[in-house]
Amino acid sequence: MQPMRVSREDRAASDTRSNLFALIKARSFSRGTKMLVSGRSTSYYFDMKPTMFHPAGAAWIAELMLDRIEGLKVDYVGGLAIGAVPLVNSIAMLSHQRGRPIPGFFVRAQVKDHGTQRRIEGTGESLAGKNVVIVEDVTTTGGSASTAVEAATAEGANIVLVLSIVDRLEGAVDNFKNRGIAFEAIYTADEFMAD
Repeated sequence: MQPMRVSREDRAASDTRSNLFALIKARSFSRGTKMLVSGRSTSYYFDMKPTMFHPAGAAWIAELMLDRIEGLKVDYVGGLAIGAVPLVNSIAMLSHQRGRPIPGFFVRAQVKDHGTQRRIEGTGESLAGKNVVIVEDVTTTGGSASTAVEAATAEGANIVLVLSIVDRLEGAVDNFKNRGIAFEAIYTADEFMAD
């Protein structure tokens, strides 16, 4: 039996995933009691901002997320402000550098009473008929991503995937599956707990 050959691209993706894991573990993962957005208490916490705003972290996240959506027909990538904003920006920039530009947008939690008064910002056009990937930093039950999904579908978008950096494994998979929406994450919380 011959040894399985691993392509240079697969090795690079594996190295990127390992490097990003180490960065998240060092900068964004902590143990100790914290309160989640859902109101539940947890013994561990992910604060992804220090990783998302780190130069290498931003690049590695964008690489892995773009690699994941490579085979999909995607017109836009977006998510709920504020957590998804750095993700969307990094992904949009790298998509341009790769020669397959994917514009981004973000969804406001609440519409401002001045300016454009839009819930969805950054598109310059309607999302009607557009294929959209919703991104998120950390997913628990999927509530935050669901807010972005609902806003985009209200404009007529087709959600092709919800993609998170970390899935806490607390119901998001079933939540999206029950709604007929594909959900994936680069990592699961148990990977960090086991290390």
